Amino acid sequence: MSNQEFNSLIINNAESLKPFAITLTHDYESAKDLCQETLYKAYAYRDKYQPGTNIKAWLYTIMRNIFINDYRRNGRKKIVMDTVRYFEPSSAPAADKKLLLQEINQAIYNLPAIFKTACVLYLQGYKYHEIAEALDEPLGTIKSRIHFARKLLQKQIQR
Repeated sequence: MSNQEFNSLIINNAESLKPFAITLTHDYESAKDLCQETLYKAYAYRDKYQPGTNIKAWLYTIMRNIFINDYRRNGRKKIVMDTVRYFEPSSAPAADKKLLLQEINQAIYNLPAIFKTACVLYLQGYKYHEIAEALDEPLGTIKSRIHFARKLLQKQIQR
């Protein structure tokens, strides 16, 4: 299949993505972003498309996977924020909470460089394999670095 044929297939089916995106996100702006990301991934991975198969189903699958990955990433960010809130005394004044948050940030900043990069990326919501690709390290190495970073943070914050 030529690039021109593939492009026309994508363009002809792009409008049908919007209702599905709105169904997933329940937000018009987020749906537009999701459609754009889906079209980008479709163009980036056009070599994976099998000519003669249902292009709309292929695009919907890409969109659904992007949505699920973002949902999981945002869920991990929520867990991190809940953990930070766990360390915050609920009845403490706002100044004490701010000091505790600064202490946590300082503890992250003071991690050894070998652990800090992977830990910060993980706390930002990236998956292990995404961090491994970004840092060009084996997956097991990234997992152990994040594990050791967590242990170091626990020790520092418990003091």
